[in-house]
Amino acid sequence: MVDRGGETKDIKTVSESNPLLRVRHVIKTYQTGTTTLEVLTDVNFELETGQVVALMGPSGVGKTTLLNIIGALDIPDGGSVVLQGKTLSDLRSDNLAAVRNSRLGFVFQFHHLLPEFTALENVMMPGLIRNQKQQNNEAYAVRLLTRFGLGERMTHYPHELSGGEKQRVALARALINNPALVLADEPTGNLDRKTGARLIETILDFSREHQQTFIIATHDEAIAGKADKVLVLRNGVITEEIAAENMEFGTMH
Repeated sequence: MVDRGGETKDIKTVSESNPLLRVRHVIKTYQTGTTTLEVLTDVNFELETGQVVALMGPSGVGKTTLLNIIGALDIPDGGSVVLQGKTLSDLRSDNLAAVRNSRLGFVFQFHHLLPEFTALENVMMPGLIRNQKQQNNEAYAVRLLTRFGLGERMTHYPHELSGGEKQRVALARALINNPALVLADEPTGNLDRKTGARLIETILDFSREHQQTFIIATHDEAIAGKADKVLVLRNGVITEEIAAENMEFGTMH
C-alpha cells in the first residue's frame, strides 16, 4: 500500500492467479520500400506483480519496439498484450490513452523533462492530466522526490539538475499515478556507471518496498544481475527466460 497524501492505493490490483502482463505471439514488421523488416516474429512471456525484469539483447534487436507495444505506444501486427486482464488491442484509442496514463509509467534513456517546469511540476504533470486532486497529487510528488533524495531540488528547473537527478525526477514522474507497470528503456544509458548504479538501486529499493513492477531494457550486465528475471531477445523472439542469478554474461552485446 502507498499513502499518496491522504489517498491510499493498493498497487497489487490483480489476482494472484493471473499474471500482471501476458504477451502472446507478438509480431511486428516494418516496410521500407520493397523491403520487409521482421523485428518481432513470435514474442511470448508473462510477468508477475512486483518483479523487476531485465530485457536484454543485441542493439537493434527490437527491445524498444517491444516496450512500445507493451506500453500501448505502438500496435503489433499480430498477437496480443494483456495487461491486468485487458487486451490492449481491443481498446479504443481514448481508452488506450487512459491506460497509458493510469496503468503504465515510462522512463526513457533521455529524461524528456519539460524545461519550463520545475522538478516538482514535471512529476505532477501526469496526475494533472489524469485530473487527480491537486493536494493529493502534489503531496505524493513531494513524497516521491524526497524518497529519491531530491527534497531540496524540487523547485529547480531541468537545466539546474545533474543527469542523475533528471533521471530520478523522470522516475518519480513515471510513478506518480501509481502504475501497474513501469517500462524503462535504457534508463542508465546516458549516465556514468556510478550514477547509473545509484538509479538502479533506487528502482530496486522502490520495487521491494511497494511491489512495483518494472521492465528495464538494458545492455548493462550489472543491472541484469540484480533483476528478478532476465528476458533475452534475439532474432525476434524471447530465446531465454532465466533467473538473474543463473545468468551467464558476456553474450548480450
